[in-house]
Amino acid sequence: MGSNPHLIPPEALSGLLGSDGLSIVDASWYLPAQNRDARAEFLEGHIPGAVFFDQDAVVDPAASLPHSLPSPEVFAAAVGRLGIRETDSIVVYDGMGLFSAPRVWWLFRTFGAKDVRILDGGFPDWRAAGLTIRSGEAVLQPRQFTPHFDAGAVVALAEMREHVSAGDVQIADARSRERFEGRAPEPRAGVRSGHMPGARSLPFTELVADGRLKPSEGLRQAFAGAGLDPAAPVVTSCGSGVTAAVISLALASLGNDAAKLYDGSWTEWGSASDTPVETGPAPVRP
Repeated sequence: MGSNPHLIPPEALSGLLGSDGLSIVDASWYLPAQNRDARAEFLEGHIPGAVFFDQDAVVDPAASLPHSLPSPEVFAAAVGRLGIRETDSIVVYDGMGLFSAPRVWWLFRTFGAKDVRILDGGFPDWRAAGLTIRSGEAVLQPRQFTPHFDAGAVVALAEMREHVSAGDVQIADARSRERFEGRAPEPRAGVRSGHMPGARSLPFTELVADGRLKPSEGLRQAFAGAGLDPAAPVVTSCGSGVTAAVISLALASLGNDAAKLYDGSWTEWGSASDTPVETGPAPVRP
């Protein structure tokens, strides 16, 4: 999949190790049910030169929701401490192949980095290829990251209410179909089950095969199966804003760089007392 400008194969990244202006970011993050410790795994083994991006720490410190988008200043300070500049060539990966890395890919792009790619197959494929692995803490050399925030990439609750009311944009929900339809409880207490009116179910797992983003034809089939047009305006959503970015990556890979991400996602929508919620399958479009 070297033709996808948003991905880089392990062998290609291996050949760039040590290059000036290259930043490698371990963006591993796991659900509690997965029973994995991302930081401990980083210390045990990571790509040489990589730094660990803590998705639970680089957030809006005043927000009550998980993974809330930080301010440009908070993001810039955090990644600057990790030694990353907005002008760097940034490669992001995770420990599942393709799960949490797209969220950090999206964050860097949203805050102004221009050259951001995801390691195709993630750390599992790097390890399987027998490429060099380092252990221990990263050696940090703080840099200046100058943010250029793209406010148009993010949707907040008030705007999401307007979109749902008007039905003027496609909404792609990356959660499991069981959660979308309200047949499975939400993992967070106090969050109602179901989906936003007008939303379409596109579990992120349908865009991924063997820890890699599917080729373009497979992505197109997944969007078509969900009743979504990947060339038209889309807002992506999920449980807390992480796997929504897998859909955003898929859209960008198909040439749609204008998709927006609903940062509060279902945790925010389902927690509110006055937001409309539907259950059951999304209606089949003619």
